[in-house]
Amino acid sequence: MYTIKDLYDLDHTLAKEYLEQFTYPWEALKGIKDFILELGPTLGDDYEEVQEHVWIHKTATVFPSAYLGAPCIIGPETEVRHCAFIRGSALVGANCVVGNSCELKNVILFDHVQTPHYNYVGDSILGYYSHTGAGAITSNVKSDKQLVVVHNGDEHIETGIKKFGAMIGDYVEVGCNTVMNPGTVIGRHSNVYPTSCVRGVVPENSIHKNDGTIVKKV
Repeated sequence: MYTIKDLYDLDHTLAKEYLEQFTYPWEALKGIKDFILELGPTLGDDYEEVQEHVWIHKTATVFPSAYLGAPCIIGPETEVRHCAFIRGSALVGANCVVGNSCELKNVILFDHVQTPHYNYVGDSILGYYSHTGAGAITSNVKSDKQLVVVHNGDEHIETGIKKFGAMIGDYVEVGCNTVMNPGTVIGRHSNVYPTSCVRGVVPENSIHKNDGTIVKKV
């Protein structure tokens, strides 16, 4: 339900071989920076290193007001829009949207991911064709600063890490102004209602309502 194989089709990211090393997606968070630094110089002539350790595909569109912190990779046909803030350690795939005033930090965005309006995405992995509505954020540190635990009913998985936002599976739709608390995992093809406060595991093909109820799609 929450392994990499459960959540993601790895054929839709440059991080395929990197992610194949791990069982759980959060295990990959600590090494994203080093992975990007290793991958960047191998990307070839379709990418341009516009500043040290910042690689942009020649078909990508980056607005002049966007900030790109190193290291990061911006994939083909992707748009990084007005006042986007990429703090670094960000691998953004093909045909993605990083929108107005969005902030990315230590993330992998698969191809066709959209974070289009006022989103914060930190210490997270977003799967193929996933989408976050306006104002949706990943909260990546617990208020008590303790290590993050993934809760799935009576099962509690110790991650051993302090910063962990959300693992969002392929084709997930997250509604506007939703908060995904530290350790959130959302399975493939699931929907989250707007203004939800999401905790723990949302199974694939489910609907998370904004009162916390989770139902299977019919």
